[in-house]
Amino acid sequence: MDYNVTYKCDGWLMKMNVYDFDNTIYKGDSTADFYLFCFRKHLSIIKFLPSLIKATLKFYLFKRGSKTDMKQVMYRFLTKINPERDIAEFWKSHRKNIKQWYLNQQKDDDIIISASPEFLLKPICETLNIKHLIASNVDVNTGKYTGVNCHGEEKVRLFREKFDVEIDEFYSDSKSDTPLAKISKKPFLVKGNTILPWE
Repeated sequence: MDYNVTYKCDGWLMKMNVYDFDNTIYKGDSTADFYLFCFRKHLSIIKFLPSLIKATLKFYLFKRGSKTDMKQVMYRFLTKINPERDIAEFWKSHRKNIKQWYLNQQKDDDIIISASPEFLLKPICETLNIKHLIASNVDVNTGKYTGVNCHGEEKVRLFREKFDVEIDEFYSDSKSDTPLAKISKKPFLVKGNTILPWE
């Protein structure tokens, strides 16, 4: 699937449903789960732990730097794994974390938009026949970002860059996605398997 195509409609406005991924249609945080999965397989990753702790404290405690900077430090672990093999094995054991309520209502034109890296979500989207994915562009071999973390207002910018459609239903677990909720006809807040109107 080509996730770099821009979708536009002539003469009428198409409506599509948009979903966040982590803790929305996936039970848990896929990036954190993948990190722990690789940590158990590749103990050499432990060498990066002190720098990750330092970067996390710098961003969350001292409010310095960006989330993109912090995540690039975390993604250094990619240099110590076999990305293609490990990602495939990860989804074999974690596909079960895709929530059943989503599978029950999935449509062919659903859009997934997530801060998690595209290299991690693309395989499971292909397995589930999800054709439209917007996610953070991270080099799977180096952990370096192209652009910034797909989060908050950046999700709106990337969505509008790629799609000339109206968001009908939008689902997310986090109020950080309020910018997307504001441009959606029917936004919903997801708490586990409970779906509530966005307030």
